[in-house]
This record gives sequence, C-alpha cells and structure tokens, in this order.
Amino acid sequence: MLDYKLKFEIVPDGCWYSNLRACLPKKDWDYVRKDAYKRADGKCMICKRTVARLEAHERWSYDEKNGIQKLEDVIAVCHACHSVIHIGRTQLLGDEDKAIEHFKGVNKCSYADYIRELGKANEEHRRRNLVPEWSTDMRKLEEILNQAKNKD
Repeated sequence: MLDYKLKFEIVPDGCWYSNLRACLPKKDWDYVRKDAYKRADGKCMICKRTVARLEAHERWSYDEKNGIQKLEDVIAVCHACHSVIHIGRTQLLGDEDKAIEHFKGVNKCSYADYIRELGKANEEHRRRNLVPEWSTDMRKLEEILNQAKNKD
C-alpha cells in the first residue's frame, strides 16, 4: 500500500463549519495560523514548494467508535495542496482538473491511483457519516495557545 504525501481529508457532514477560524476569537486564530506559517518557513508543508501565500489547514483524526473528532495539528499549505485536501469543495467549484494534476505530481502517481484514493476517501466519508454525533477534542489547540502565552 502506498503512503501518499498529499491525501484527501473529507470532513464528515456533521463536522462541517466547526473549524477553528469560525470558533476562535480573531486574535487566537491569527496566532494559530501564523505559528503554522512560521514553522513552514515559506514552503508548503506537503509539497515543499515555496509560495507567496500559504493557507492554514487543520488536521483532524476521527475515532468512529467513540464519535470523537480530534485536532491533530494546524499546518501551512499552498492553495493547490489545500484544493486537493478539500476535494469535495474543489469539485463543486469546478477546479478538479487542476487538483488531479497536482495530486498526481506531488504523489508521483497515475490517474488510476487518483481515482482509487478518491474512492477510498469517499468510502471513509460515507462510513463517518454514520456516526450520529461527533464530539471535539481540542487539546492540541490548548497546547498551541499555551505556547503563545509562554512566548509573550
């Protein structure tokens, strides 16, 4: 089994719009995203390209048995990688062709590999949507914000 650097991260429907940017005070969100940008040093943390503008991406894990969505990290990514990660939104915007090419280029794989991985991601999404309600584990956020207080 191949372990791709760039992966789809399709969020369960019940977790849509529960992102950090929406639920944090602007000051805290700015710290979190700027910390990710600083760690990235001007490069996408996935494809390693140097870009003028990075985007903050929240990495979550999902414990389906216990219904827990857990924040794992906030990373800085280029727009192209972010478009692949959130492929459902990208498809709705009509930009899938660019995402396909970027996925294939970063992962050095074929179109068939893209389709196979997308199928796996969609199956994972379908399965996670069977969880009636998700709770959120934000301990990682507390860790990031505590680091901010210690630096100030």
